[in-house]
Amino acid sequence: MSKSTMARDRQRLAMPGATARLRRAVRLLLHDLQPTAGGTMRAEATTANPVAAAGTAWGILTAISLCHMINDVMQSMLAAIYPLLRVEFALTYAQIGVMTFAFQVTASLLQPLIGMATDRHPQPRSLPFGMASTFCGVLLLAFAHHYGMLLAGAMLIGVGSAVFHPESSRVARLASGGRFGTAQSLFQMGGNFGQSLGPLLAAFIVVPLGRPAVAWFAVAAALGAAMLWQVGHWAEGRRRAASAKPDTTLRLPRAIVIRAIAVLAILTFTKNIYTASMSSYFTFFTIEKFGLSTQGAQIMLFLFLGGMAAGVILGGIVGDRIGPLRVIWFSILGVLPFTLLLPHVGLAATGVLAVIIGLILASAFPAIVVFAQELVPGRTGTIAGLFFGFSFGMGGIAAAALGVLADAQGIERVFFLCSFLPILGVLTIFLPRPGRLIGG
Repeated sequence: MSKSTMARDRQRLAMPGATARLRRAVRLLLHDLQPTAGGTMRAEATTANPVAAAGTAWGILTAISLCHMINDVMQSMLAAIYPLLRVEFALTYAQIGVMTFAFQVTASLLQPLIGMATDRHPQPRSLPFGMASTFCGVLLLAFAHHYGMLLAGAMLIGVGSAVFHPESSRVARLASGGRFGTAQSLFQMGGNFGQSLGPLLAAFIVVPLGRPAVAWFAVAAALGAAMLWQVGHWAEGRRRAASAKPDTTLRLPRAIVIRAIAVLAILTFTKNIYTASMSSYFTFFTIEKFGLSTQGAQIMLFLFLGGMAAGVILGGIVGDRIGPLRVIWFSILGVLPFTLLLPHVGLAATGVLAVIIGLILASAFPAIVVFAQELVPGRTGTIAGLFFGFSFGMGGIAAAALGVLADAQGIERVFFLCSFLPILGVLTIFLPRPGRLIGG
């Protein structure tokens, strides 16, 4: 279209006649969206989404995922060395419960508060200080001389986790280049891998070498802090380069947003009850039902955790293509036939179902976080703190409650009841349609 034609069309827009004005406006809009000679969209199109315009920073996403792995290795290692601590310090089960409570309170309850604070005043350079807290906590666990030092170590690891998750989730979104689901899934995959790796490292390093060997994990925390210093420097530069403040205007009425966040929280709750039943008691279930050895039961648990790791990354990638809401529907309800079958099949089928259930179930979480971030724009830290903290805290509470139920009615009864939990996924019907959200 020539410049003279464009000028003539803009003049005609001022003329009476709704049809003529609409026709000229459409022509001008199509011109503005035409690719340039280099094959990219014009500035008018790209500046509307500065995150997408900046491109995907794969190096930053890889670094933040590795640090998430380190952070969650420390978390899972703490629970893995409980038997060692119980023998060495003659701890009661109540004292172990207090350690878990101290860790989860700091790790879970602080996360939404830190997320809200950093949404108002982003602090990407706080990331290495969170990992430094984890570093100190690990050293305390390694060289503690009394129970109070163990409590302090557990709380410092919890503080490190609370600082890490909200701000690192914001950095992942900043580095996504508009691939929000892919970035979130890559970030979470590091955490899932770390959770599965912690018990193995504890079994093959800490148990043979003794509790002081825990100090070797502090080396990983120090490396993580060094990586996060560079990540924080990059994120601060990217944040300052974006002159405009993020838009925090709700795209939907407040009542609909509150309802949707509540539904997503319930879906997360049901997902984590089932995940807690698998991660905490699946080994006992397979030992009791099939007579497996401890090693064989651990292999069965590894199949489930491996499926979860694959599901996290696939859920984000697919969500970027078809939208997070469809992934949520598929994950929450699609897993139901397999969970219902699990308590009633043989050993080989149990192994296959463990992989399938882990894959489908885990695919929901990146989609849930991305969908929630779209519901409440500009509140990335708050949403990350709420859902990561909520997820972790609810998993701990559910594990304790399921243990009581297992003592009273048997482990197979637990898995039979948990198999019906995905039915609550029907609440997804109360989430707003994708067309009402930008990026949904």
